[in-house]
Amino acid sequence: MLAKIALLIMRIGTGMLLVLWGGVRLLKDGMGPDLANKYYGGMGADSTLQLGFAGFEVALGLLVVLGLFRQYTLIGSAIILVGGALPIWRHFLDPYGLYLHEDANLLFFPSLTVAGAALALIALRDLDTLALDCVIGKRR
Repeated sequence: MLAKIALLIMRIGTGMLLVLWGGVRLLKDGMGPDLANKYYGGMGADSTLQLGFAGFEVALGLLVVLGLFRQYTLIGSAIILVGGALPIWRHFLDPYGLYLHEDANLLFFPSLTVAGAALALIALRDLDTLALDCVIGKRR
């Protein structure tokens, strides 16, 4: 039972992270393009693209939280969360900014854990029996 609860917590946590970040991008004007310019070399900095991505991120996050269509939504979640962690690798290796860079941000370090949780949810999907698609499937 502990494994089921742990997977539920990981699923809610990773899904809500997508909902919250997508929501911030939707509600705070210019945040998406600013993030794209600062951390991703300007890739995807177009405002319209960022709004579309933000809406997709919120919807995907809600599906992850609920545990619906996990065969696809968990992969989408992992692509976003692992992909988001890759450009900030220096913050994992040098979280205090002593050797690799001066703009260290210790708050980026948990992104490594979130990326691992997203991958673990895919690997352990069959054990996540508290997901809504699993519960619905049992009723059929």
